[in-house]
Amino acid sequence: MKNALSTWALGLTTALSMAILAAPAHAEDKKSAPIHVRGSIVAYTGSTLKVKTREGETVDVALADDWKVAGVAEAKVTDIKPGDFVGIASLPKADGGDGALEVLIFPPAMKGTGEGSYGWDLKPDSSMTNATVADAVKDVDGRTVTVNYHGKEKKIAIPDGTPVVTIAAAAKDDLVPGAVVFITAEKAATGPIAHQVVVGKNGVVPPM
Repeated sequence: MKNALSTWALGLTTALSMAILAAPAHAEDKKSAPIHVRGSIVAYTGSTLKVKTREGETVDVALADDWKVAGVAEAKVTDIKPGDFVGIASLPKADGGDGALEVLIFPPAMKGTGEGSYGWDLKPDSSMTNATVADAVKDVDGRTVTVNYHGKEKKIAIPDGTPVVTIAAAAKDDLVPGAVVFITAEKAATGPIAHQVVVGKNGVVPPM
């Protein structure tokens, strides 16, 4: 099973590198910057996902010819080890530093995906940091991790109760009404076009 998952993850690496937690385009490339669709599936027709977004509107997301689906599985903050590659959405804390909103532990085959720290739209003023864990220290209020990316270092506090997930296998059959999705799509005149859909299953939802 472990080898099968590793092979599966390796096969998805290229697509996920472009889609999941991808860094936004530079200011001069705003027209090509990806957009994120977060919400629940209303209907899936094979080439289109109708999604009720967290903002309350219903949108039709066209699925590109090469689109793929992935899922998320629950993990624990204690699973985060030095050397792991993680994606952490966070907000600045009132007392300084950053506090995590969610953590994604990447499979080893996806190490380096979207490496860096950049603005994120999970919440106002949030950021996403995709980086390698240098150390993880337990304290009274949770865990603080030191991560490294492109020669830089950042410390992020992970309070108890912070959602922690990892990438898991999923199938198109998991795209059922009510399932929660996180979609990175490209803008088009006809509406968003997705190459990758991350869907919740078994009670675990994409927290990104």
